[in-house]
Order: sequence, then C-alpha cells, then structure tokens
Amino acid sequence: MSDPRLSSFPRDLARAARLAIADGTIPILLAHPDWQRPAPTVLWLHGRTAHKELDPGRYLRWLRAGIATCAIDLPSHGERIDVAKHDPRFSLDTIEQAIGEIDRVVESLAAPEHKGVFDLDRLAIGGMSMGGIVTLRRLCEPHTFRCAAVEGTTGWLEGLYFPERFAQEAGAQPPAWVVRHEESRVRALSAAAHLHTFRPLPLLMLHSEADRMLPFAAAKGFAERLRARYSEAGSDPSLIELQTWPETGAPEEHIGFGRFSNDAKNRQTDFLKRWLAPVPVNDSAADQLARPPASP
Repeated sequence: MSDPRLSSFPRDLARAARLAIADGTIPILLAHPDWQRPAPTVLWLHGRTAHKELDPGRYLRWLRAGIATCAIDLPSHGERIDVAKHDPRFSLDTIEQAIGEIDRVVESLAAPEHKGVFDLDRLAIGGMSMGGIVTLRRLCEPHTFRCAAVEGTTGWLEGLYFPERFAQEAGAQPPAWVVRHEESRVRALSAAAHLHTFRPLPLLMLHSEADRMLPFAAAKGFAERLRARYSEAGSDPSLIELQTWPETGAPEEHIGFGRFSNDAKNRQTDFLKRWLAPVPVNDSAADQLARPPASP
C-alpha cells in the first residue's frame, strides 16, 4: 500500500511512489515505472517555499514515459521544514547546502535495497527556480548527468543579487525580493562565475517572459553566456533549448506555466525521452505497475 501522505497523487503515481530518506537526513520522493527493471532517472529539485510532492502531474508523465523520479526536499523545506529559513536572507545557505547534498542522494540510489532499478548511467538533473539555480551550479563540477532541464531560473546570480549590474547588463530591474549578499559568496554559488568548468550537455530551459519573481532577462543573459561556453568547448550551442512564453497567467508568472502548464510538462518529458531513451509504459498496462516494495 502506498504511503498515506501520497493519497492526493493520481492513483498510478501513488502506487508507484514511496517516500524515503537518503543518506540518513535528506527526504526524497521516489517513483519507478515497475520497480523491477533499470529505468533512467531524473533528480528533481523544487523551488523556494515549495516541497518535493508538488506537481505530481510532472512525475506521472515521466512514469508513463518509463522514467523514474527522485525528487528532493530542499534544506529547510518539506519534511525538514523551517519556515524562517524561507526568507530570502537565507537563500544562499539553502543553495549551498543543496548543492552539497546532490551527490549523497545519487549515491543512495545505488544502495543494495534498490536492486539497481535506478539506472545511474541514464541520469538527468533538473529544478525549478531555486532548484534550478542549484542544478546549474552543480553542473559546473564533474558529474555523470546525461542532460538537464530547468524552469524559471538562472545561473547568473551576480546580476540577480546586485541591482546595478542587473540594470546595466540586462536592461531591467531585479525582483523586489532580492536581498544583497557578500559578493564573494554570491560568486562562489553562481554558475555564471564557473562556466569554464561547465561540461556541455543537452539543457532545456523553460521561462515566462513576464516572470516577476525571476525576470526572463536573467535567464536569457545566462543562456547567452552558456552558449558561448559551448562554442568555446567545441560543442553545438543548439544543445541549449530555451523555450519561452510571452505570458502564461501563472501566479507572478513564475509558479508553473498557467494555461501553458500542460505544454511545458509535455515539452520537458519529450526532451527527457529524447536524451534518456526510456522504455515507455503503455496506458493499457497501467494496472500492472508494480507496487514499490514495503519499507523495512
């Protein structure tokens, strides 16, 4: 029987999912197409003030495409919530800790209890907003990810956290939530400051051009920097796919993609299928989805 905390999930997803703790301290949500055969896996990180169970429609699409999910509660979020730490003053603390937890989560997927059902040779990473910032910075270090997908985010933290740079380089004002931090620390956590070690890989970026929480100018400027890095490394800049909508009707044009939510999720799923080569799960076989084994 699935965990009662997943009772709001669609039936097929609830039956294929379970909650776990990685490396003794990190809450994760796992979902797998059959819990028997190795499946490509996506490591997913949510945004600030959210939690790993958010947006089950995303995970259900991956499940039906033959892709497993490992969604992580960011530090001070979800099962380890500390609402005071959701304040933007602590955003760099959250980002830094989350970056350091990713490898520990990946290692946990290789534990004997999982019997090799998470194919770590076909591993992707992605995230929304703050989760995307974490994703892009982690990709500046050695890794084995096949591809990455981010939403409503940027890797250019210097511009985001310093209004005068944002106005000068992006021609726009930063969002009202931005809190100044020490520049050396911002640079340490900014993917834009470490692009020389960013190994080119397929990357999907989704963004609303009207985003009021994380302006599109920050994402566009980062994408341009990253494409230049790909060219310098002898890779095709078109591996970076930037999909935008002029406006979506979503809250703050940032939380989901409003009336384009279905389109965004489908585009992301198609991108992951293209680069991870999963074996799809037929709808007619939905009732044959194996239940995750009971927790010990």
